[in-house]
Amino acid sequence: MSVPVLEVRDLVKVHGEGDARVRALRGVCLTVERGDYVAVMGASGSGKSTLMNILGCLDVPSSGSYLIDGTDVGALGERQLAILRNRKIGFVFQSFNLIPRMSALANVELPMAYGGVPAAERRSRALAALERVGLSERVHHEPNELSGGQQQRVAVARALVTAPALLLADEPTGNLDTRSTEDVLRILDGLSASGRTIVVITHEDDVAAHAKRVIRLVDGQIVEDRRQAPVDGLPPRMTTEAAG
Repeated sequence: MSVPVLEVRDLVKVHGEGDARVRALRGVCLTVERGDYVAVMGASGSGKSTLMNILGCLDVPSSGSYLIDGTDVGALGERQLAILRNRKIGFVFQSFNLIPRMSALANVELPMAYGGVPAAERRSRALAALERVGLSERVHHEPNELSGGQQQRVAVARALVTAPALLLADEPTGNLDTRSTEDVLRILDGLSASGRTIVVITHEDDVAAHAKRVIRLVDGQIVEDRRQAPVDGLPPRMTTEAAG
């Protein structure tokens, strides 16, 4: 049995003190196996953004433990955390977070530059990642020359290029129109089918329908954990489309 990509035990996060004290997470336990595709859902204030920040090593819990790919995050210093984020986690944000005056290619190369990957290898891997998301003809375009959907596909390519253990997407279709949403979800489905481990934070049922597993948070607690497809199977929407 392989080591889970994510293992969360009794995670608690408290914000503020005294009368302003808020328990954003209340003893969350979660294991995500390699190759799973998980949608974390919840209304505003449910704790899903707090959970995402902890899973992405952007915040620390008040108590409990979190292991990514077998590494105990709580035992790491700041430098070690930065290295782990760079090597183990690929981020896709709702607002794309691309560098405005850099080409799509340069944006995708960036995490590898931070990771010390040689220039020729950076270029080769970035071009392959952009081809995978269907942007081979846009590699030299800057973000303001791309549509929202194309910018998000650049962000997905950037997240993939370091071959991370986890692809973590925070409302990845929140700023996109219907067609661009379908394009991005199709790419995520394909990545899942190829064995990538994906966690998507979303409030949209249509997005969650693509996942193999749906987890719902209410007031910082998991109230639903529903399996829609086996870990080693195809995402539900891909299965449906293939059958049709």
